Amino acid sequence: MTINRALKPLLLPLSALLLLFSFLPSCSSLSPSGPTSGSQLSGTITEAGSTTVQPLAEKLAGAFTKNNPKVTITIQGGGTSVGIKSAADGTVDIGAASRELLPNEPQLVKFTLARDGIAIIVNPKNTVNGLTKAQVKDIFSGKITNWKDVGGTDFGINVAAREEGSGTRTAFEELVMGTDRILSKAVLQPSNGALRQVVSGDAQSISFVSLGAIDNSVRALAIDGVAATEQNAASGAYPVVRPLYFLTKTEPTGLTKTFIDFCLSPEGQIIVRGEGYVPVGK
Repeated sequence: MTINRALKPLLLPLSALLLLFSFLPSCSSLSPSGPTSGSQLSGTITEAGSTTVQPLAEKLAGAFTKNNPKVTITIQGGGTSVGIKSAADGTVDIGAASRELLPNEPQLVKFTLARDGIAIIVNPKNTVNGLTKAQVKDIFSGKITNWKDVGGTDFGINVAAREEGSGTRTAFEELVMGTDRILSKAVLQPSNGALRQVVSGDAQSISFVSLGAIDNSVRALAIDGVAATEQNAASGAYPVVRPLYFLTKTEPTGLTKTFIDFCLSPEGQIIVRGEGYVPVGK
């Protein structure tokens, strides 16, 4: 009985203490979930610009929103000039460009998303396998007008190109044409896919597209003896390579930064490689 009387004063405080602990959250509920948790991220991102970047951006956005279902990302084209203007005006969160910014354009925050070779494409029936960079320049400027003059069949050359304002065209002009202009009678198209379709349907045609846009409906020519491949573009051996950029008006924050960080991460760059572009850092 003495023992019972000694313990009795402790029973009430002990029961009260147990009751208090029953209301405290568990250790797991005290652990904060990370800022990139799919259950936490929500909101919208808008992107517009380069039609070369557009299909890659769509793939990256699809992977990001799969893991973050409360996030909506709208991807639009319009061309590099549209991407620069839209980012500068703040009408989109991210602009996309497939060339360097010009001195007279807004100097935006740039993120190198990937690098891309510009492939010179012909119809699979064309017997020419390669050209020099000088020959490409002369064909697109109209100085060479027959395939026989570059080792092919005696047929006229039909030139197709991107429209003015296209990042692909501007990069091609800088890297290949120099001070020469693309001939005025060239057939102009608004996208890589449209140019690919023109060349695939015309055995006499030639054009230029993003390396990532190549499929078996056209054939890419070697330039200066170097094949148009991702490996050669990455090593610097292929001579016609340009950067692909995401652009923002100011340093990105919040959801926009999280998405760009994902695109530049190893996971995002696996998608870049899978789409036929050269990953950043190679």
